Amino acid sequence: MAKKNKFIFIAGPCVIESKNQILEIAAALKELLDGYPYRFIFKASFDKANRTSIDSFRGPGLKKGVAILEEVKKKYSLELLSDIHIPEQAAAVKDVLDIIQIPAFLCRQTDLLVAAAKTKKTVNIKKAQFLSAEDMKYPIEKVAACGNKNIILTERGTAFGYNNLVVDFRSFLIMREFGYPVIFDVTHSLQRPSGCAGISGGDSQFVPAMARAGVALGIDGLFMEVHQNPRKALSDKHTVFALKKLKTLLDDLVCLQRAV
Repeated sequence: MAKKNKFIFIAGPCVIESKNQILEIAAALKELLDGYPYRFIFKASFDKANRTSIDSFRGPGLKKGVAILEEVKKKYSLELLSDIHIPEQAAAVKDVLDIIQIPAFLCRQTDLLVAAAKTKKTVNIKKAQFLSAEDMKYPIEKVAACGNKNIILTERGTAFGYNNLVVDFRSFLIMREFGYPVIFDVTHSLQRPSGCAGISGGDSQFVPAMARAGVALGIDGLFMEVHQNPRKALSDKHTVFALKKLKTLLDDLVCLQRAV
């Protein structure tokens, strides 16, 4: 994978709420991240197909969402990441996305992994909340069997009783043995799945501490969902990180990386 030795920073809103929102966040993140020694990848979902409730906001959908992401790419020259939920979506996103993400709940879905792999784009496989780090070798094998070794692995917490997740930091070291970059999805790891009256709750106050812990361990990158006004976010409002607080955290992380 190109530039794999450069620290990866994946950031953006959980879901596309509107074109104006996406352009505003993309512009702010580009301006901010240009000042750091990171490989910045902009993330936003065009469809949140795995929400808890039927009434939850899902986003603009495939056609409109990909068009918005394409505008971001043309306007700001950013690398893009988004997730797909069915194999047919792979062909529809491959000309716009740089990285196709496999959602954690779907990382065992062979047809989805194969479809993403066949695009020859980098595939970010999120480790399922029910899967051990050792068992991530099987999703890797499915992608690699298609001749695609452009793979990223992302840790996003493990189910720990009802409506809670825990991060086992051994998982990063175990998955790195597979030879691919390992990313820490800090914000999703702090979710309380389905734990807040039909939506996922969470503990965003721990984002800075968890991010620092991951960097101290020597991970290859961070994944963070950010928003201009977290409490008004239409998805994951309990875990998204406030955009205005990001610079302070990044400054801390750079200092920590130098020390490590």
